[in-house]
Amino acid sequence: MKQQDTACVGHVHLKVADLERSIAFYRDILGFEVTQRYGDAAAFLGAGGYHHHIGLNTWHSKAGHPPPDGHTGLYHAAFLYPDRRRLAEVLKRVVAAGIEVEGAADHGVSEAVYLRDPDGNGVELYRDRAPEDWPRDTRGELAMVNAPLDVPALLAEAG
Repeated sequence: MKQQDTACVGHVHLKVADLERSIAFYRDILGFEVTQRYGDAAAFLGAGGYHHHIGLNTWHSKAGHPPPDGHTGLYHAAFLYPDRRRLAEVLKRVVAAGIEVEGAADHGVSEAVYLRDPDGNGVELYRDRAPEDWPRDTRGELAMVNAPLDVPALLAEAG
């Protein structure tokens, strides 16, 4: 990973009810690799050889339940895919697994699909457009949008 001059998001660490179920989701559906396990209580997954982007544990949540609606907590964790084809491939696995897609949006700067992991945590799967293609207003300021995403067209790119 390249050293940088500013802070960035390094990883998300989630309390889960069933470690194996969560590993299967993040590994088999989203495409991350298990980089380390701590027995049956925790696992770390990463992409591109990075030590971990996702931590999963059952230390205080084994067989637990998601928080009820209307409470504070994680809105979603967002996972960036390198291009539209790779986003389409992961979306194809999501659909094949019978996971409900809760929303899909074209934000101008990115294309995003929204769903929930097995513990009810919000997940955003997205790809960025090149900065020169980002929408701008008349002053040159960023002008993100929330337009519908053509999901069938995206899925067609997965082959």
